[in-house]
Amino acid sequence: QVQLVESGGGSAQAGGSLRLSCQVFGYTYNCMGWFRQAPGKEREGVAVIYTGGSNTYYADSVKGRFTISQNNAKSTVYLQMNSLKPEDTAMYYCAAARHCRGNSEADFDFWGQGTQVTVSS
Repeated sequence: QVQLVESGGGSAQAGGSLRLSCQVFGYTYNCMGWFRQAPGKEREGVAVIYTGGSNTYYADSVKGRFTISQNNAKSTVYLQMNSLKPEDTAMYYCAAARHCRGNSEADFDFWGQGTQVTVSS
């Protein structure tokens, strides 16, 4: 059974930091991504990492503030979020893909349950 288990969400003040983790069980993946969905908005891609190498993708809104990384031995992907802004408030989801097809939602096969991030001003 495939499971993606997220952790690390919570509350932070603007300018603060949080680190999200996503551990994958029962699935061999080549791409991992983080997406987010704010109330009343569509889900959007935040960052993607290609596990076979060092290629990464970031949404313009998080470039320079967020960093995606991985520990393949632990089947875990991280999202370090620095200089948080109130507009980063959203439910954050990790997603896995066996084949790296792209950076959009449709390119991923399995999803975690989500972890809430709330940033106050």
